[in-house]
Parts: sequence; C-alpha cells; structure tokens
Amino acid sequence: MRSPGYVYVVSLLCAVGCTTGDAGRREVAVSVDTAEESGPSDPVKSFASAQIDDGRRTFRFDTFGDEAFWGDTLQLHLAIAGAANEGVGGGVSPRTALAVGLKVDVDALPRSLRDALAQGQVNLDDPATTLALLQLNAVVGLTGVFDAAGSFRTMGIQCALCHSTVDNSFAPGIGHRLDGWPNRDLDVGTIVSLAPDLSAVAGLLGVDQATVRAVITQWGPGRFDAELFLDGKALGADGKPHPTLIPPAFGLGGVDLHTWTGWGGVSHWNAFVANLEMHGQGTFFDPRLDDATRFPIAAANHFGHVSTPPSQDRITPHLAALQLYQLALAPPRPPAGSFNATAANRGRALFNGKARCAGCHVPPLYTEPGWNMHTAAEIGIDSFQADRAPDQRYRTSPLRGLFTHLKGGLYHDGRYATLGDVVAHYNAALALGLTAAESSDLVEFLKSL
Repeated sequence: MRSPGYVYVVSLLCAVGCTTGDAGRREVAVSVDTAEESGPSDPVKSFASAQIDDGRRTFRFDTFGDEAFWGDTLQLHLAIAGAANEGVGGGVSPRTALAVGLKVDVDALPRSLRDALAQGQVNLDDPATTLALLQLNAVVGLTGVFDAAGSFRTMGIQCALCHSTVDNSFAPGIGHRLDGWPNRDLDVGTIVSLAPDLSAVAGLLGVDQATVRAVITQWGPGRFDAELFLDGKALGADGKPHPTLIPPAFGLGGVDLHTWTGWGGVSHWNAFVANLEMHGQGTFFDPRLDDATRFPIAAANHFGHVSTPPSQDRITPHLAALQLYQLALAPPRPPAGSFNATAANRGRALFNGKARCAGCHVPPLYTEPGWNMHTAAEIGIDSFQADRAPDQRYRTSPLRGLFTHLKGGLYHDGRYATLGDVVAHYNAALALGLTAAESSDLVEFLKSL
C-alpha cells in the first residue's frame, strides 16, 4: 500500500499532466536559434544547433539503458521508494534527498506544485513526494521509470547527476539547471550505499557488501573514485579512501585532456563513464586497461573491450552530439562584487610575470595548448592519483569559472582549502618570492576568471 502522501501529491501533479517512462524522460530542450538574420540558413550552424539540442537532451535525460544496473541489479529504486510505496526501508524523502546533494529542476515543476511548495502544502518528509518529483523528471540526473498504475519499477542516472547543479533560485537545492557546474554537494557514496543489493559491486572488488558501504560512505560530498573499479585501490598508504572531486564540465573547448589525470578528452571520458561507471549499454575500447598489473580489475573483466551490437548500443550514437554540447558550455563569469577589481589587475600582471602561472595556465585557455600534463614532481605533490592513470601525470586544469567549484577544496582531491593555500604552495615549491600582498593580489585575479 502506498502512503496517503503519495496519493495527494500524484493527484496534484496529474492535474497538470504526469510523465512516465521513456516518453517522460526525453524532455524537449530549449532550442538554439541559428537562423541567419537575413538570407538562407547556414547549414553548418543548422547542423551545430541540432547537435547541441540533441546533446543537451542526452546530457540531461539519457540513461543509456543503465536502469538495468541501478534499478534491476542494485535495486536502488526500492530504497528510494520505501516500504510504504512498494519498496524497502524508510525511503528517501525530498528533505533527505536535498541533504545528500540531489537537486530539483524548478522548470520541471508545474505552477500548482511550485505554489504548493511555497505555501508549505507539500510534505517534504514523505518519500511519496520524491516519487512524484521523479515522475515529473524534476530530480536532476535521476530518471524514475513507472508503470501505467504509477508504481516505481526501476531507475537510472544521467550525466547531469554529477555535472549539473541548480541556482537555488526557488529554495536551497531547487532552481534552474546549471549544466556543466560540478555538484559539490552530491554525496555519491552515501546514495549508492542505500542500495539493498551491492553484491555485484562487492563481487567485482572481491570484498563483502559491508566493506563496500564502509569505503564509499567515506568519500564525502562532491567526490567519487572512478579508478576504484579499475585497480581496486580503495585506500591509500594512509589507510584512507582517496576519491577525486567532481570536476566542472564547462569551458573545455580548445583543451586537449579533460580529466584530472589525463585519461582522455571529452568523448573518451563520456564513453568511459557511460559504459564503465554508469553501466549503460554501449561499446568502449581502451587497451590500456589490459594492463593487469596496474588495472587488475579492469583487465580481468575486459573493461577495455566492451562490445554491444549496433542495434542495441545506446551510447555510441549519442557521443558526437554530447561532446558538442559540452564543448559549447561556456565558463560562467564570477558574480559582481565577488573580487577586488583593482587588486585583480595587479594580480594579472603577477600571473603573467613573477608568479609564472601563465607558463602552464596559458591565457585564454588557462591550460597548455597541446598535451597539458605534468609529473607530480613538477607540481610538488604526491603521485598517488597520477599513478592510477595511464600517463602517470596530472593535467593542468583550466581556471575559468573557478568560483563555481571552490567548495570542497582545490586540486584533484581538495587538498588545498583555499586559493590562498594554492598560491602559498607554489610560492614555496617554486621559490617564487611572492610577498603577502602579491599573493593576495594573485588570489583576487584567480577569483576574477
């Protein structure tokens, strides 16, 4: 039996039209106008516009068939629903969902529901309300699949789960989508740990389910350890997990390598994640994963040779448009008043001169044009995470839009809490001789990017 709250919320939503299953998740994205002001349309712009629209839909709503893993195998949907809604346990209420970093797209909510939320007429402590939000495709990065009777049958995830957030314009965690912004509130490990059956993950890693839960719940908000499922290195030499921060997915045009440790570019990483991390239905080739010494789990499970018949491949046909959409995501400009403009101008001169930042963070890309990789010794840090990647190096991260991902710290693992800490590190490691005032000016310039 479903809870009374479910009946109330679903009735409210269905008054304005509920969406279920595949038809609901493929929401029409805002179109991009590419028509010429005068004269015939430009075929290049028309093609790019159509690709960007398709890429946006894929980024926001496509699960690539990964419901078979998250729902059917892990049964995560049952934990979200709760026993009162044909699931198990207490369920996940909207208040709990927001607390673990899930976001709600206000543009997917009908006005009647927005009004009810604003007036406190919707029970945010009832998991039934979460199911109703899923029926509206309003939970960023999650898709719920419901049958004709409204029962929650399975669920999947999208790219947007980690690489989008909202502007909090309606309420904390509820607002307009901000694609490409890293969700540094998202507690991936805690969310996954709720799944009733983690035996598939435990079997892959060669441990029991309790160990899996103990490790992933230590990751913390905004962090995920993708390499764990390749090399099995759950802990570092210090006995602690070392997940990496979710990186931004905007401002990557002109940038060669797009991950913290340079696995590949946008399209490589999209195929990697969609197949191996999201567990979608597709094709992926990377023979570097055949190295059983460095990547024992990947090699044993042939992760570098994933093959799906073209007629069943739900990933490969979307890679081109998905890549173009991501490359079209411009870095956001910092809010007015968030930095000292006069100090930032002095900092710019330091960045390009005495501080030697521009030697690697080359304007306007703010990374090297070309192979943008460095050894751990070159940047004065340990090599643990670099050693888990093929080239054993760290990427020079682009710097535009820094203000969007300061939460959780800086560098791949958040080891430096502030920009001032980063400047202090390089000042010491490279013997730059920056004064306290110069360091402060440099920080203001970084904040202005």
